[in-house]
Amino acid sequence: MTLVLAERPKERGASSPSTSPASLSPVTIQLLLGQICLDKGKPAEAFSLFEVASRSGDPRALNMLGRAYERGWGVARNPAAACAYFTQAAADGDGWAMFNLADLYLAGEGVPQDIRKAYSLYISSAQNGVSKAFNMLGLIAENGSLPELEPAKAQDFFLAAAQSGDCWGYLNLARNDLSSGRTEAAIKWFSRALEEGFRDVFKALETLLQDHPDPRLHAIAEQARQCWRAATAR
Repeated sequence: MTLVLAERPKERGASSPSTSPASLSPVTIQLLLGQICLDKGKPAEAFSLFEVASRSGDPRALNMLGRAYERGWGVARNPAAACAYFTQAAADGDGWAMFNLADLYLAGEGVPQDIRKAYSLYISSAQNGVSKAFNMLGLIAENGSLPELEPAKAQDFFLAAAQSGDCWGYLNLARNDLSSGRTEAAIKWFSRALEEGFRDVFKALETLLQDHPDPRLHAIAEQARQCWRAATAR
């Protein structure tokens, strides 16, 4: 069973404050405010902030404006427009824009489907610090989408994602271990996914393990169900 990668709680490429507010640039502040608007369910306000920020040419802002068009936040969904903004931001070295552009090529949204192009962009994204890209590389390898890429390579990519702290990397590495009979290793990584995961990860854990005969894995599924309910109720 191949798991479909779901969204993370924080947006792809949104800024996070590492210094005092007084030292943040106007673009960074606009991006932070846009993220707050998204978190509060105000996509139109987020779009306005991302659009203003993008006028600076900052690749982070171009990436987030691309996400708005990709997802339809406060604007009509337009994958082709998203592709244009991601392409511009990726050309300026933004790792998340590379990742988001890869997603479009993988799905064939706004551009003709090109798995080889997606693979290349995920590689560049990983090289630019986006650990989540390793997980997508693992899924491409596992699915046998590229003839020259051995499915066994998926384990290496999932391990790289997990070692970088990606929850989906934990889960997919555990799933791969479980299917290969490495139950103890699988329990270790499933437990990490449960400890550090979020709502979509909890749901995936429950779905994957709820009918497993091993009582330890069934217990993880039950804990995941409880965590999912708690996260959904917030």
